[in-house]
Amino acid sequence: MDETDRRIVRALQENGRLSNQHLSEAVNLSPSPCLRRVRNLERSGVIRGYAAIVDQEAYGLPVTVFLQVRLEVHSQENVDAFEAAVQRIDEIMECYLMAGNRDYLLRVVVASLADYEDFIRRRIHKIPGIASLDSSFAFGTVKRSQVLPG
Repeated sequence: MDETDRRIVRALQENGRLSNQHLSEAVNLSPSPCLRRVRNLERSGVIRGYAAIVDQEAYGLPVTVFLQVRLEVHSQENVDAFEAAVQRIDEIMECYLMAGNRDYLLRVVVASLADYEDFIRRRIHKIPGIASLDSSFAFGTVKRSQVLPG
């Protein structure tokens, strides 16, 4: 990726609905080479797709919880079972494999504290092999960006 590709990616991260004409103007390219670069970025996997960014509170899911999970045993079977279960749970927006005293960090969104309790009891507690859970509730969002640096 060169600097022009980075400008294209940044412009599309800021507004994924830019027409090729507007994008080419924003990055100082003519439309054909701009479109060719976008297609190359898509083919190479740099651009994986396009999506609407939805306000979770306006959507009805105002509660964000960061859930730290520690597994009992780190066998491949336990890890695979946990990660497969996470993939099937819609309330889990992100899951990161962590270094340190916790194995995973999950970002969970729900409508209320009662819904979070239900989520823990009915969804998380059913996953075998979990040793401990630690929940941290977000009071608000200071910064959230979809635009990568550089």
